[in-house]
Amino acid sequence: MAGPLQRVLMRSAASAMARAKTSEWHYGAGFDPQKAAAQHEALTTLVLASGAAIEWLTDADDGLADSVFTHDPSLMTDHGAIILAMGKALRRAEPGLHEAAYKRMGVPILGRIEPPGQVEGGDCVWVDSGTLAVGRGVRTNQDGIQQLANLLTPRGIQVYGYDLPLWHGEDACLHLMSVISPLADDLALVYAPLLPAAFYQMLRARGIRLVEGDAGEFFASNGLSLNVLPTAPREVIAVAGFPKTAAAMAAAGCRVSTFEADALCIACEGGPTCLTRPVLRQ
Repeated sequence: MAGPLQRVLMRSAASAMARAKTSEWHYGAGFDPQKAAAQHEALTTLVLASGAAIEWLTDADDGLADSVFTHDPSLMTDHGAIILAMGKALRRAEPGLHEAAYKRMGVPILGRIEPPGQVEGGDCVWVDSGTLAVGRGVRTNQDGIQQLANLLTPRGIQVYGYDLPLWHGEDACLHLMSVISPLADDLALVYAPLLPAAFYQMLRARGIRLVEGDAGEFFASNGLSLNVLPTAPREVIAVAGFPKTAAAMAAAGCRVSTFEADALCIACEGGPTCLTRPVLRQ
């Protein structure tokens, strides 16, 4: 999940969020669609500067505000894409957008998660090429995890499900990736108190060094201080305004690029990882 990023699926906030209402989408008071669009453009500039090619999902005026968070409706594997099933009712049309994009791009579809199964990409963490950890919580259920295992186990991939805490409730969103961001194959940024204990033990047993994000910044940002996008090993994009967490990553040998994201990431509960669906890493 931290190899050099070469191809990534994104959705413009200018088209996705133009008519979004804060109450409908559970966005914070700081949400402003024009400001969010400008901040998304700043992220786009950083992604392009890394050398990655951006594939744009759609520019249709479809009212699917959360579709800007392209990480969630699909999962990429070495064998093709898996089309997921969203736990948030307002997002249930989004996997179809991803399937159409992959067909257009020539990316094979390995399979689909079917109702009543639910899996969101933010709950999926590749520990290595043969091990997928999946958070079981309000957005991903056991049926969905079992369907993932049915697709991946025959291909030699082990799938492990880990229970997540309720934290701020069903309307909020705590994904497994809310508490861990890979920085390199052997390095990850974490908020350890909310990590499932068995997952923490797996990471340690596999020699993955854990960098602790600052607790105060984690809570002040509702976890967004921890949501960072690696564009290459130890090269990451993060939300601006969390200097202690950025310093911890820098001390671990990472180069951190930031962008202002109060109206986009902080207000809408999704960081730079959420805003990208890596399709190809080197």
